[in-house]
Amino acid sequence: MARVKGFRRSGDVHEEAPEHSMDPRAAEERPYRPTVIDNAIYRDGRRVDTPGSLAAAFECLNEIPGSMAWIGLYRPKEWELVKLGEEFELHELALEDAIVGSQRPKADRYGDTLFVVLRAARYLDDVEEVAFGEVHVFIGPNFVITVRHAEAPDLQAVRKRMESEPELLKQGPQAVLYAILDAVVDGYAPVVAGLQKDIEEIEVQVFGGDPSVSRRVYELSGEVIEFQRATAPLVGMLNAFIAGASKHGMNDELQSYLRDVADHAITVSERISAFRQMLQDILIVNSTLVTQAQNAEMARMTEASIQQGEEVKKISAWAAILFAPTLVGTIYGMNFDFMPETHWAFGYPFAIVLMAAVCLTLYLVFKRRDWL
Repeated sequence: MARVKGFRRSGDVHEEAPEHSMDPRAAEERPYRPTVIDNAIYRDGRRVDTPGSLAAAFECLNEIPGSMAWIGLYRPKEWELVKLGEEFELHELALEDAIVGSQRPKADRYGDTLFVVLRAARYLDDVEEVAFGEVHVFIGPNFVITVRHAEAPDLQAVRKRMESEPELLKQGPQAVLYAILDAVVDGYAPVVAGLQKDIEEIEVQVFGGDPSVSRRVYELSGEVIEFQRATAPLVGMLNAFIAGASKHGMNDELQSYLRDVADHAITVSERISAFRQMLQDILIVNSTLVTQAQNAEMARMTEASIQQGEEVKKISAWAAILFAPTLVGTIYGMNFDFMPETHWAFGYPFAIVLMAAVCLTLYLVFKRRDWL
């Protein structure tokens, strides 16, 4: 088989491809887990051998007629995938995608081998977030190879289910592919329920006037968009599988099962589209409510400012009225001997009348101007 793009050998040392070295997942601290989760040989729907190595699995396939290998890998090393590709004649482009990871959901056929990428999802109740996983599936005439890059989906549960239904498992690799698709799509149901709950909580926050709701709507919208990217290609993918079922020897029973999975995928896709529209509507409603609240606050501040201005006018008017007698009293309170009216008999009554007249005049002027 051709060498995988970006993979180099130096003697017996395997060097990591540039694509993998740039993968952000490579920098994560992960608990150690064995690369090969399970390695089994099946015949007529029942496990007949559990080889101790990948090379042994390939040998068992050749030694046991009518058998099928199902190999489950969890974040394998690059050289392990390359070795597996050499044994099972996997296409280098499919291997490169499996090595790098972070692929969009898709299904590519290379000769007799079908390469499928699926995005699983889990809803984390403690942090109210959606965690996404990725699984790569190689389907050949007599083998199934799964490569997981995250905890989801739980392929061990899929294997247990299939081993408990030997009549289904005996239908071969396509039955295993159906079971994996069914597990991935069924795993979307709790995510849909969790997102529905989050949206209902956000609606309560919006109409409750919570100022932090905009950030939560924005973050949830990002999760919904990512979820939509993970699920939207599944509908077309499943329809393509059903359309080409007869060509690739899939029996009627498996076709019925796939149609059921397709129906569930369509339901999930429709719900996600509805969630995205709901979040857009919530953003519009929240923006409207915020604008209304701002307008109400501005109106209240304007009213307070007007009221404050009225009070200032009243205070200014009374200050002017009180200033008039103060001015007259100040003038007549000067200690000068030669002042007019100082020794006048009507000086005091005149000053009183003058102060009263000035105050009354100012009062009438301010009253007419609505200052008082």
